[in-house]
Amino acid sequence: MPILFCSLELFLPYSHSLKDKRRVMRGTADRLRSRFNFSISEIGYQELWQRGRLGAVSIGPDRMTLERLADQFRRECERTLGGELVEFSVQMIEFE
Repeated sequence: MPILFCSLELFLPYSHSLKDKRRVMRGTADRLRSRFNFSISEIGYQELWQRGRLGAVSIGPDRMTLERLADQFRRECERTLGGELVEFSVQMIEFE
């Protein structure tokens, strides 16, 4: 059973407090979660105002299905986040 893990690193230049940052991170996670079958959480840079990292995980029936899902997810992230998305990485994990 394949597991898809996506990591999104964000730069938030207009965030001036942790409260601003958390609002943006929560909104981003909620928006992506509503469109895709992913579990999404903030996984890094919790104490920095202008940087954030989200982790998104999904489990699927086969690798090809998850690869298509990863491509769709990446395109949506690039479309909605624009210049705020600094890095996007994908890992496929095989679990028996």
